[in-house]
Amino acid sequence: MQDIKSLIREVPDFPKPGILFYDITTLLKDPVGLHRAVDALANHYVGSRIDRVVGIEARGFIFAPMVAYRLNAGFVPVRKPNKLPAEKARAEYALEYGRDALEIHRDAINKGNEVLIIDDLLATGGTAVAVAKLVESLGGRVAGIGFLIELEFLKGRDKLSAYPLHAVLKY
Repeated sequence: MQDIKSLIREVPDFPKPGILFYDITTLLKDPVGLHRAVDALANHYVGSRIDRVVGIEARGFIFAPMVAYRLNAGFVPVRKPNKLPAEKARAEYALEYGRDALEIHRDAINKGNEVLIIDDLLATGGTAVAVAKLVESLGGRVAGIGFLIELEFLKGRDKLSAYPLHAVLKY
């Protein structure tokens, strides 16, 4: 995994002083690195029954469709409010300062579907918990939650202890 890690640019003081930002655009432009990253996410779930792969807006949209393709599953986007055109389910969650929300089409997950949630980064875990609750509210079962990067020092994994979690890279 060191080869994947070496392709991620570290940008200090972005988006504000004191934050070290892990920029995956340098990984995404590298064909071999991108292939290895998608394989590392998908291979963990090969052989598991996965009906839907849910991608969290926005960077989850990069990886989730490719993982869904590899697992022969459908892709479902989870979006910020007012971006989806049909009937939606909504989950609100806490941010460091304030609240946010995510939405999913009500017909995107069927009762009994095995669902894999994919995002680029696990930080505090609040977004992933909200998405897991959305999946469950529609009758799906969270078969796993996968991330390219986990920021271990933020302890987001603790909030997700009820779910099988896989992170390719840990910082």
